Amino acid sequence: MLRILTRKKQSSTPDSTKERGIVLSLQSGNRSVDYLVELVRKIRPTSPGNIEEAEKNFQALLFRLQDDKSLLFSLRRSLLTQFLRTDLIPALTESGLISSRGFVQELSAKIKHKVLPALKRRDDFLYVIERVFYKKKDYLWVEGMDSTLWEKFFELIGIQINMSEPQLIKQLQSALQIVSYRITTLGLEKEITHRYDDVNDAVFPFIEQNRLVNLFIERYNQHYNSDESKLILGNLAEALHNCRQSLQWIHDQRRVYGTSLAQTYVVKRVEQLIERMFIIVDALDMNNSFNTERFIQYFRTVIRNENRKNSVKEFLSENLGLLAYQISEHSGRRGESYITTTRREYWSILKSAMGGGFIISFIAIFKNLLSKVTGIPFWQGMLFSANYSMGFILIQESGSTLATKQPAFTASAVASSLDSEKHNGKPDLYNLALTVAKVSRSQIASFIGNLIIVFPLTYLLAWLFHWATGMKIAEGQYAEKMLLNQHPWQSPALLFACFTGFFLFLSGIIAGYVENYVVYGKIAERVRLNPIIKNNISEKKMMWLVNYINNSLGGLAGNIALGFFLGMAFLVGHILGIPFDIRHITISAGNTAIAFYGLDHNIPLAYGLTVFYGVLLIGFLNFLISFGLAFYVAVKSRGIRLKDYPEFLGILFKYLRKHPSDFIRPHKTVRSAEELLT
Repeated sequence: MLRILTRKKQSSTPDSTKERGIVLSLQSGNRSVDYLVELVRKIRPTSPGNIEEAEKNFQALLFRLQDDKSLLFSLRRSLLTQFLRTDLIPALTESGLISSRGFVQELSAKIKHKVLPALKRRDDFLYVIERVFYKKKDYLWVEGMDSTLWEKFFELIGIQINMSEPQLIKQLQSALQIVSYRITTLGLEKEITHRYDDVNDAVFPFIEQNRLVNLFIERYNQHYNSDESKLILGNLAEALHNCRQSLQWIHDQRRVYGTSLAQTYVVKRVEQLIERMFIIVDALDMNNSFNTERFIQYFRTVIRNENRKNSVKEFLSENLGLLAYQISEHSGRRGESYITTTRREYWSILKSAMGGGFIISFIAIFKNLLSKVTGIPFWQGMLFSANYSMGFILIQESGSTLATKQPAFTASAVASSLDSEKHNGKPDLYNLALTVAKVSRSQIASFIGNLIIVFPLTYLLAWLFHWATGMKIAEGQYAEKMLLNQHPWQSPALLFACFTGFFLFLSGIIAGYVENYVVYGKIAERVRLNPIIKNNISEKKMMWLVNYINNSLGGLAGNIALGFFLGMAFLVGHILGIPFDIRHITISAGNTAIAFYGLDHNIPLAYGLTVFYGVLLIGFLNFLISFGLAFYVAVKSRGIRLKDYPEFLGILFKYLRKHPSDFIRPHKTVRSAEELLT
């Protein structure tokens, strides 16, 4: 029998509400669901985001459970009733796991179910979850509450519920077998095996875990022996750890061999299935020890999945996150070359940025000369795009640096530091602070290197053009308009700078994607072995071509893409009749120099200084948007949530206050994370 707590009618005094017990049969499933609904209602905050209120309500419930043994007994029996009367298998084998269906089928199903939700069987445990956590934003406070509160709750009710119930054991065994077969099937996919020299080494742990699962179920059903079962499950846990090691090896090889969306999808699904198997094994081993932390993570995942199961936005976010990870891995590798640690590296990047500024000066001159060519806007945009693309390619081939192209790569490198540097199993936030300082000074060096060359050299080139031809590139109203276009509040320059930041981010994504594809698809090797190419060029040229494909094809694709984004942007605004264009700091600096020369320096000092600061703001927004988007994608693709580490801002501020110069130029000696602790 089971006691369930219900509310009495309120008396005249609001605080006089009391509870009375109702006797209920264990088989009364509906009444026990009502009990759980009432229990969660008492925890649920008035606003889903009010975590403090939820924690306060939960603490009150924990106190009552500890104080009232009959209430605790009722809760345990209620949960056991649901476990025995409902089908747990879908919750264990489907909920919170990446779907085995294709992207298009899954997306179309979510859209249909958003309009007309699918029905669940009443004997499905997910139906109970849906009824108990019926508000669509319940997952916010469930995830937001302190994990220690959930640990106390589950340990108090004894989550290792009586495992002597044959029906419950049968369901757990069925779920274990289903998940095991899925792991085996995925472990045999070519995305897992093709990097191994010996396929048997790759597939052995995946097959072995399935053999042990079947052996456990067979022996358990024939004659239960607790010692033998524990031995088999112990071996199964070891086999699952070996499966994890195989996946980790594949993960470690991504930077060398690249990856594909299919491989990322398969690996992610296997990792989730392995984690789910550990939960089931933990429940079946009957050793009176339960990994509460792992179960809490599963519990939160199920709640979130049921609340957000038809969310198209979340589905797209998760799947695009898988694609973003493979891109950001290779962007991060390139970004490491833009982060300075020593003074020698700092001066090297400053020098290379000066080389980039030299090339940009000519791009600015040619762009303004091309704008004088009248014709169809589309072909004018093509000329602008070709000019930009060739200039960016020349910067890459000469080993020079363009400051605004760094953020899309350095952001991925910063996110990678969260992945690679761990401290007690968590991201090393001190190492992250050091990396942010390195990125700051590297970016400042690049901007300085570009600008100290662009403005004076473009001014000199404008003077030389005037001296050689007798005409100015820009003068009169045209020159005034060029200056006005860089003004921070008398023109939409800052808005256009944000558009440019997005294009810089997108070109970095394209570069990372192509780099990854070149490596994963073995493009260079396929070109080297192509009989037509092999028989028509010399070995020396072949080696050059192979090295270029491996090292520069991604950058080439990114540069061409960026050139066309910048060159064709004005055409979008022209066709749609909307304010849409680009403002790039180095091009804007070049245009300012050309206009300044064309007006014979006859501009008010205050106006000139405002335009100068406007150019700097353009550069800041170029950096902020590009870096911010790239960092968001890189962090999200790694499953890291920075809001879980609010102490990072304190660490960064402390570092900035103690060593402000580190954010501008490198220290004589390389600082370590330990120095930030003192």
